[in-house]
Amino acid sequence: MRTPSKMIDGRIKELGDWRGKMLAKIRELIHQADPEVTEEWKWRGVPVWEHDGIICTGETYKAVVKTTFAKGAALKDPSKLFNSSLEGNVRRAIDFHEGEKINEKAFKALIRAAVDLNKTKTKR
Repeated sequence: MRTPSKMIDGRIKELGDWRGKMLAKIRELIHQADPEVTEEWKWRGVPVWEHDGIICTGETYKAVVKTTFAKGAALKDPSKLFNSSLEGNVRRAIDFHEGEKINEKAFKALIRAAVDLNKTKTKR
């Protein structure tokens, strides 16, 4: 049986373009921010990163790689990384476009904030 991590490896490889490189970079930053993160494969092919609940997803579309934070609306975003799904009460997303540089420090801070939020929710 293929593990979620192997399936994400496969998605990155099968994309074979800037989106695969972007997804790989996002994944690397998530693991740097939270070494205890677990990887899942949900909803017929969406990479999902979890720690005490969903942190974020890594969806790939033709023009963007979208990182949707499950509880993004509850996170402080001083660097204004969130640029998509801003109207919702719960989720927030970041659309990464071809050639875009990731603000690595701010992205990792968001990952850590999402993990901290998940941890406080599970202690109730």
